[in-house]
Amino acid sequence: MVDIFEFFAEFSYFGIFLVLILVNASPILMPPSWIVLTSFYLLDPSLNIVFLAMVGATGATIGRFFLKKISGLFRKFVGEEQKSNLDIIGDYLNHKKYGYLLASFLFGATPLPSNMLFITYGLMRAKSIGIYIGFWFGRTISYIIMIYFGNAVLQPFLEIFEDRLTGILLIDGVGIGVIVLFASINWTVLITQRKIKFVKPKIWRF
Repeated sequence: MVDIFEFFAEFSYFGIFLVLILVNASPILMPPSWIVLTSFYLLDPSLNIVFLAMVGATGATIGRFFLKKISGLFRKFVGEEQKSNLDIIGDYLNHKKYGYLLASFLFGATPLPSNMLFITYGLMRAKSIGIYIGFWFGRTISYIIMIYFGNAVLQPFLEIFEDRLTGILLIDGVGIGVIVLFASINWTVLITQRKIKFVKPKIWRF
């Protein structure tokens, strides 16, 4: 892993930009992008934190754009009831002036992996420039914070998951569970009656 960082670090910000695109275009088995970005900074502390965060956020946003497009191709495998639920929450956000922008910003401003958010957007066939604007600003802010604190944030996290693959799999597993839960909520009842009701959690059909 260190060798990969060193190779791309040779290309400075452009190399980091490419890595962030690749990491964020992948649906699973990738470390959180803030860890990747912080690792690059620790490798070369001469990098400008704000510019590095902006480069990282741009790469992450482009990568998530590709992930959303790819995820949309799998909508045909989603059960009809879940499709209806996803369309309802999509319509709800579309009718809110800053719905997608705020949702993406709030998620992007946290260090949590956003792969499952954009997979869900893809399954919803969400179409809004606010998705990317909100995510970019949110990620830029969170990256600046995470890079600035560097080792103080990175080392404790890595100690929790000494086996990095185990940590990545655990995070991805939680994310998949969140998608199943999200698609199983009866959004019509929740939006109109303010009550939580679930439909049969059958996501994929073959």
